[in-house]
Amino acid sequence: MSMNEVGATWSGTHTFQAARLVTPRTIEEAAELVASHDTIRALGTRHSFNDLADGATLISMLDIASDLELDEARAQVTVGAGTRYGVLAAWLNDRGWALKNMGSLPHISIAGANATGTHGSGNLNGVLATSIAAIELITASGELRRITRGDDGFEGSLIALGALGVVSRITLDVVPEFAMRQDVFLGVPWEAVTERLEETTSAGYSVSVFTTWDEPALSRVLVKSRADEAVGEEFHGVRVTGEGAPDPRDNRTPQDGSVGPWMLRLPHFRLDRVPSDGDEIQTEYFVDRADGSAAIAAVRELAADIAPLLITTELRTTASDDLWLSMAYRRESLAIHFTWRNMPAEVAAVLPRIEAALAPFGARPHWGKWHAMTADRITDLYPRMADFRALRDRMDPARKFGNAHLRRVLGA
Repeated sequence: MSMNEVGATWSGTHTFQAARLVTPRTIEEAAELVASHDTIRALGTRHSFNDLADGATLISMLDIASDLELDEARAQVTVGAGTRYGVLAAWLNDRGWALKNMGSLPHISIAGANATGTHGSGNLNGVLATSIAAIELITASGELRRITRGDDGFEGSLIALGALGVVSRITLDVVPEFAMRQDVFLGVPWEAVTERLEETTSAGYSVSVFTTWDEPALSRVLVKSRADEAVGEEFHGVRVTGEGAPDPRDNRTPQDGSVGPWMLRLPHFRLDRVPSDGDEIQTEYFVDRADGSAAIAAVRELAADIAPLLITTELRTTASDDLWLSMAYRRESLAIHFTWRNMPAEVAAVLPRIEAALAPFGARPHWGKWHAMTADRITDLYPRMADFRALRDRMDPARKFGNAHLRRVLGA
């Protein structure tokens, strides 16, 4: 085990107040550390944007060996919690297997991403945690507990905000590897999302719509398609390919219509580069896709206030699921994401206005990103919140894994 300077989140939006960070080398060592502390919180790759992971002592599982195990008969892989998605993806691809979906960043740890409901895109693709078949937790006593699909409380144990224990290993469903392409469409009219949202978001395996809200047409639409699926020559705008494509920044995966491995097309960014803008704040809200066009129109009314603070907005979709704290719980969902300039005071001021505009649609905030909601509002958004609280009471009655953030958003 080693002790390290705690530091800040990846983009610097939160400086951790923890007294220390411990980094065990084995699961057994991690279990001993958990058992010996009164309070402790798991820290992943620091890609959250708020104080969710903070606490008196933080524990990182990143230095524990991935110890990858592929079960081809079950089409599942078991992996260490601190493994990055991009590392697992490359390992699977070499063996002819793939993940069904990935988030924008392949840099994120598997446990941390799933604990917060992180997602990719696609009308038929659930949040990443829907691929979990089993999870191994270090409980408050230091005991290892494996929770498998079908077990009591399984649906409440995956997106759990680190409130139930420290995740040590995860088993994921996998699929046969496949090839993909990414196509960029420019000049797509607003009507594509205000009148034809379902048509637009079903145009590929995964579709991302980018805008700054104050423009006459959408900035661009990125359609990710399997190579065995046809891509229409005409969409709602003009497809640009090859030399005519927008210059993809050096950190992006190929967006020129070329065909390549799934792991180099599903994420937006390359594992070997710093992702996104870097100097940024992020916010995201989920609404029922049936209300998506109306929700977009409501946010668009605030365009004059949003645009000066914004790097970009990305609109993505996810399939409905049954995970208790999933932002897509029992709703085919549209995710409205904001990548803000690093202007914390100004962003904090505009968030309540966005949340008020989205309140009629029951918007659920992404757990790992900036928002202004507290438990009095959040509780009403999650039909299984009482069940989650009861599960937490059973697994961590002394709140060893609690912190100020969880008290703020869960109410206890």
